[in-house]
Amino acid sequence: MNHLEKVTPVAAALSAIATLACCLPVTFAAAAATASLSTVMAEYRSWLIGLSAVLLGTAVVQIRHARSCGRRSRASLAIFWGSLAVVALVALFPQVLASLLADLVS
Repeated sequence: MNHLEKVTPVAAALSAIATLACCLPVTFAAAAATASLSTVMAEYRSWLIGLSAVLLGTAVVQIRHARSCGRRSRASLAIFWGSLAVVALVALFPQVLASLLADLVS
C-alpha cells in the first residue's frame, strides 16, 4: 500500500497536465501533431480533470488508511500536496500554466 500512496497523486497530476498537451509548442514538426492532439484533448478536458479529482480522492483515502495503520510517510504527503497543487493550477488557471510551461520548453 505504501507505493500506491505515492503513485495515485502523481497519476492525478499527470492526468491534469495531459489537458495542457495542446498548448505546448515543442518543435515545428510536432506542431501538426499537437494541433490534431489539441482537438482530441479539448473534448476530454473535463473528463481528465474529473479523473484527477477522483485520483486525488483515492489518494486521500489511502493516506488516511496509512495513518490508521501506523505512521505516514513524509514523502507520501509531499507528493500528495504537490500533486494537489498541480491539479488545482491546471483546473483554475490552465492558460497561465500553459504559457509558463511553453516558456520553459522553448
